[in-house]
Amino acid sequence: MIDKTIANRYEFMVLVEATYCNPNGDPDMGNLPRQNIDTGHGIITDVAIKRRIRNYVEDAFPEQNILMRSGTNLNRKIAEAVMAVNECKDLKNIKKGEKQEESQNWMCEKYWDVRTFGGVLSTGRNAGQIRGAVQVAMATSVDPITVEDMTITRMCYVDKDFNTLEEFDDLDAKTDEDTKRTMGNKKVTPYGLYIVKGSISASLAEKTGFSENDLSKLWEAILQMYNHDISASKEGMSVISPLIIFKHVGTQNNNNDEKIREAKLGCAPAQMLFGLLDVHKKDDVEFPRKFDDYRVSFKASEIPEGVEVGFKYLPFKDVEWNTDNLLDHGFEVV
Repeated sequence: MIDKTIANRYEFMVLVEATYCNPNGDPDMGNLPRQNIDTGHGIITDVAIKRRIRNYVEDAFPEQNILMRSGTNLNRKIAEAVMAVNECKDLKNIKKGEKQEESQNWMCEKYWDVRTFGGVLSTGRNAGQIRGAVQVAMATSVDPITVEDMTITRMCYVDKDFNTLEEFDDLDAKTDEDTKRTMGNKKVTPYGLYIVKGSISASLAEKTGFSENDLSKLWEAILQMYNHDISASKEGMSVISPLIIFKHVGTQNNNNDEKIREAKLGCAPAQMLFGLLDVHKKDDVEFPRKFDDYRVSFKASEIPEGVEVGFKYLPFKDVEWNTDNLLDHGFEVV
């Protein structure tokens, strides 16, 4: 079966819960959880979200190549693409930027994350810049977060480096037991509820080859992105299902060509669609510490014409194009 590129524009959003963990540390701030400097709201960068999506796709779908992996030499990957489209084994006689469009197409075809998110590939042999079909915004918390800097104890120690095990053992025997430990820090937020938002362009999907099959992998990866990226700092991270999907389908039922055009370009502004979800803490809650401390409402009565709304509750189940099960997941339908 031919895997077709997507023909519809999409917006999507999902809630992410953080409990006594570090959603996204800032290395310039001693790895403190990122915050808006003015309001105190927590931030998870788009880069951090895409990193976890990539990690899941790489683990769950081994046949899918991922370009942006840890330690990747991008110039080598770009050179490989340029060699492939020029059908050569070295680049001595190839000018930088030569057959740039062909190189981009080669990268899109080979790498899932390139045709999904795009990439800046203008270094080295210069494959230019690819605009991906999928764009993710920085996630922000519903309320300001607090940050705790905890001192922790490591019941081990490090000291001088030696050449023999006997030297290590001799030092160990001479060292007082009370000093055989070191101190460290953990930066966490007790709780934060974040809203992740994104858009998918059918027009850019045509250029990169982002397909219906790629889209299915993306939906699964979003729901799973914290379940398979385990670390001490992220153990308290979880996606609150469902993933909400806005699919543009067009309004011109009597004009098929125009309906196809509308579905591709979008029938409503993204912010109007994102505004259909209302999240705020309950009146009797001062310091939210769990999802149940929030009132979450979906304004089904305000869905604009030409847009269908789907809800994906579980990673391996189909999208449900109705609001029947929202109440069972703590959402109100208004």
